[in-house]
Amino acid sequence: MANAGLQLLGFILAFLGWIGSIVSTALPQWRIYSYAGDNILTAQAIYEGLWMSCVSQSTGQIQCKVFDSLLNLNSTLQATRALMVIGILLGLVAIFVATVGMKCMKCLEDDEVQKMRMAVIGGVIFLISGLAILVATAWYGNRIVQEFYDPMTPVNARYEFGQALFTGWAAASLCLLGGALLCCSCPRKTTSYPTPRPYPKPAPSSGKDYV
Repeated sequence: MANAGLQLLGFILAFLGWIGSIVSTALPQWRIYSYAGDNILTAQAIYEGLWMSCVSQSTGQIQCKVFDSLLNLNSTLQATRALMVIGILLGLVAIFVATVGMKCMKCLEDDEVQKMRMAVIGGVIFLISGLAILVATAWYGNRIVQEFYDPMTPVNARYEFGQALFTGWAAASLCLLGGALLCCSCPRKTTSYPTPRPYPKPAPSSGKDYV
């Protein structure tokens, strides 16, 4: 029962991490304009995501522009896009695989070992998905830091971490934690002992053998 609860907790955490990765990929606040320096703009907020850049006015009006050319984007943004999409697709596969191996499901009830192996395989895929998301967000965050501290970058062109980046880090952590908990349901090897061979019973002696 405790193992089933641990398995269910791992699946819920990994599923929440998968949802968070989708939200992080869709949000445009991956990096936000840094209000550092002399030129402080309080009337608008500028932020960029993986797919578009937006400007939010103080009046509440938001204008977004989708990145037109894929080849015109820098290599870091292209790699981040690819890794996030791969992480989301792997998470989707892991959900189906882990669902089959959940003890609360009736799939593969006849083969308990195979059922637990499916849960472990789903956990491993969740781990790979979390690693892909973690690498993508860390890579993009490292680029923001490098550009922020680059003396060649103008003060009015520097950005800081956005909400979507923190959401991606949280999603990666949940996927890794949930996948690790699912892997803990690995079936234990049972030692099989040979069946004891029955000894032949002596035949009962009859009274005719005695004089």
